[in-house]
Amino acid sequence: MHLVRVGCRNALCGEQNAVSGFLENLRNGKNMAFLVLKDASGRLQVTIDKILRPELAGLIEKITIGSVVSVQGLLVENPSVKLGGCELLPDQITIESLAEPLPMAKNANIDTRMDYRWLDLRSDQNLLLFKAQTYMLECLRSFLLEREFIEIHTPKLIAAASESGAEVFELSYFDRKAYLSQSPQFYKQMAMAAGFEKVFEVGPVFRAEKSFTHKHATEFTGFDLELSYIQSFHDVMRLQEEMLASMLKKLAERYGEEIRRVWGIEIAVPALPFPVMKLQDLYHALKERFGYELPKEEQTDLTAEAEKLSFEYTKEVFGHEFLFVTDFPKDKRAFYHMRKDGVPQGYDLIWRGVEITTGAQREHRHELLRAQAEEKGLNEDVKFYLDFFRYGCPPHGGFGMGVDRLTMLLFGLGIKEASFLFRGPNRLTP
Repeated sequence: MHLVRVGCRNALCGEQNAVSGFLENLRNGKNMAFLVLKDASGRLQVTIDKILRPELAGLIEKITIGSVVSVQGLLVENPSVKLGGCELLPDQITIESLAEPLPMAKNANIDTRMDYRWLDLRSDQNLLLFKAQTYMLECLRSFLLEREFIEIHTPKLIAAASESGAEVFELSYFDRKAYLSQSPQFYKQMAMAAGFEKVFEVGPVFRAEKSFTHKHATEFTGFDLELSYIQSFHDVMRLQEEMLASMLKKLAERYGEEIRRVWGIEIAVPALPFPVMKLQDLYHALKERFGYELPKEEQTDLTAEAEKLSFEYTKEVFGHEFLFVTDFPKDKRAFYHMRKDGVPQGYDLIWRGVEITTGAQREHRHELLRAQAEEKGLNEDVKFYLDFFRYGCPPHGGFGMGVDRLTMLLFGLGIKEASFLFRGPNRLTP
């Protein structure tokens, strides 16, 4: 008796096999019954002749859609069977878990789907999505490990707000207050001061912002890195574009055909280098091309509409899906961004009309960093962080991007559907 996966049916045709899976479909006729079992490897038809197997007929009446069953029997070829030209003729069926009637339809609204997320995730589309996400992370990790990056795991319970004091979750920590980390930023930079030179982290990020958009979540998975001895923030941009292009190329090679078949999506492998525009140049181009105009005083950051139009512009002018935007004003950048002639040395990366990254060269000189923190009224709040730079620290920079947002943009979804379990202002369960 072979214990096989449902999708491995063709390998052992003509032999006795045992399979287990969810009951996805059941056609129960007078003399014949047809069951479709599904597991993560695929589907298999189980064909029951009630005349030859009367002992199984009563069991079939009890089975419900969604139940988990185990089946033993002979696997035989049958060209008329659409599921791979093979079927299982059972000698024994065991109901491992009897399902109640499913509480939602396949076309249920998004909130109902989130209420029963474990059922929503049973689809072929969602299974492939998270297989692809897993491989995306493997590719990103491999890219950095090949370049001798060190993976670190920074604390998520912190004594002071990560960056600005806003948008943090406060909690009770024994006899004092603590916060959930907005970012591993400070500890990535501590690793630079420790001489680690190149680090990355994949871990949870918490943002206490009451945003109800298709792209915001209060908890998500962040992919962050930091590296030392850079010449400018352009070194950070070059590393990120090479990493993303490598990841998308490998993803297309492994899952491109399946994603095309199941999702109807083509993975576009980006050319290098990515296009780069200064913020003011981009606003001028959007005005010239699309008639999109904002008052000068409002052109200090990218609006959601500007992000969307930047995708159209990038496709039309550069034939590209990615765009680096630089030269933001200092009041829109974190205090720890290095400045040159008053201009923060950093960028946003826009993919398909949505910002996926803020990156920068950091200010590594203690006195300048302390002055920039004081300028924003943060000197006391970040005193522990400023201490990292008192004893020498190399020039460095880095970026962070959301894994869920990358997945969302790749598959053309909202953040709720791209997260395994979404967390937002109105959702803490399941």
